[in-house]
Amino acid sequence: MIKNNIPNAITSLNCLCGTLAIIAAFHGVNDTLWGLSGYQLAALLIAMAALADFLDGLSARLLHAVSGIGKELDSLSDLVSFGLAPAMMILNVMRAAQPDSPLCYAAVLLPVFGALRLARFNVDTRQTTSFIGLPIPANAIFWMGMTDFYATHHDINQWIIVALIVMMSWLMVANLPMFSLKLHSLAPRENWPQYILIIAAVVLTILLGLPGLAATIALYIILAIINNTLSHKTEHDQQP
Repeated sequence: MIKNNIPNAITSLNCLCGTLAIIAAFHGVNDTLWGLSGYQLAALLIAMAALADFLDGLSARLLHAVSGIGKELDSLSDLVSFGLAPAMMILNVMRAAQPDSPLCYAAVLLPVFGALRLARFNVDTRQTTSFIGLPIPANAIFWMGMTDFYATHHDINQWIIVALIVMMSWLMVANLPMFSLKLHSLAPRENWPQYILIIAAVVLTILLGLPGLAATIALYIILAIINNTLSHKTEHDQQP
């Protein structure tokens, strides 16, 4: 019984980190802990949730403790940590920049479409080795970077942020094939998008800091579109 519940315990840590991230997000740009502003602490907690999200699946496979309850718990935790938490992060930073503007409430679209994305993922048998639509953790990573960028550039028109919210919400439910970072071989020809994305993520984060995360997800989307176009062209050329 203990072995079977280890993955669920790790998944619960994901949910706990996401819940704490939501609390931190409501401190906005104010200093809260260790010299970090509220949104920065929220981003750190979301990163910890992402680590737990990776480890729960890994532990479930190693311990042969995969279960239906674990799958549902994972989705519920992901919605909290990667849907609601980043939404509250950008909402509160937008509200701090322009307290009288109602545009910040566009952020509520993110958890709504995140829930739709997770529900579709759970019943879609096509998404075993790749994804259809932007994975919800990628949504969280994007907003970790974009929130930090907006917090230091208050002069950005909030309609641009609203447009990004709408676009990211749509991408989570779009019929757009997205490659997974899991490598089934080391062949560069088969995994070139993954290699490019991993290298770019390191370089962009070193050069840009947190905003580099948003740039990495933007590159992920572009690479997915290019990869799909090349795959369709290859399939067309191979047809008799």
